[in-house]
Amino acid sequence: MDIQYLSEYLEFIEIEKGLSQNTVDAYRRDLSAFFDFLEKKYGINEVSEITRNQINAYILKLREDKFTPRSVVRKIASFRGFFKWLCANEFLSSNPAQTLEQPKLPKRLPKVMTVEEVSSILNSNLDKREALIVELLYDCGLRVSELVNLKLNNIDINSKYIQCYGKGSKERIVPFGKKAQHALKMYLKQRDMIILSNKLKDTKSLFLKDDGTNITRQDVYNFIRKQGELIHKHISPHTLRHSFATHLLENGADLRVVQELLGHSDVSTTQLYTHITKKRLKEVYFAINNAS
Repeated sequence: MDIQYLSEYLEFIEIEKGLSQNTVDAYRRDLSAFFDFLEKKYGINEVSEITRNQINAYILKLREDKFTPRSVVRKIASFRGFFKWLCANEFLSSNPAQTLEQPKLPKRLPKVMTVEEVSSILNSNLDKREALIVELLYDCGLRVSELVNLKLNNIDINSKYIQCYGKGSKERIVPFGKKAQHALKMYLKQRDMIILSNKLKDTKSLFLKDDGTNITRQDVYNFIRKQGELIHKHISPHTLRHSFATHLLENGADLRVVQELLGHSDVSTTQLYTHITKKRLKEVYFAINNAS
């Protein structure tokens, strides 16, 4: 398969569409696996030879290989985007994925933590870096990719706001409270010591490990997962983001304000959290009435 088209398409979605590196990498893996399948099963080496039946055959194989519905949906999205781009640039005269339908996924309510569970983690034996990670995930509702990519100049510690870049490189301003401000001041002292001990120069990244290297998404996932084990709950960094949104709505925050804070382009995504608050209200109601 001519990888020139794939390279150009990946460059297009990264530079012109502004998709995150993680999304670009996922599209690269999805399309490369699709091309490998076509070459091995059908001997196809040109995009012009690909038909709708072959796309359907690959989707069937994905389901037979026990890929989750969510993974299949993402892969279909990568096919549709790629073939649409090929036609728009006149590399193809017809689009074999044009009428390809996305299977509908059931809407899953995001997992959330209680305020007490978040407090339990914050009051545990965390170092200054770990405490700041929890504060920013929960106090600001940051995505893990936004967190690990924070730079010192993204933060105004006195005015208490963060400038971060979300999906599609969209910029947004997120305020933070006094607890996060205190955690930030404490961590910056530790960060200065890391820079001195490792003789670092010109590093702008906020989060540094003890050896002076940048903290990674996986580092944050591993840390949060271990904290979940302490409260006997399976959680991820996104659980803290979900909890941030849910607790705001439970305390009367406007849906549009929460949408802006989360960086959602569509308010319907934010509305999913209103189902959680209704569900929890029912649980409290029935708990009270069953106890009386």
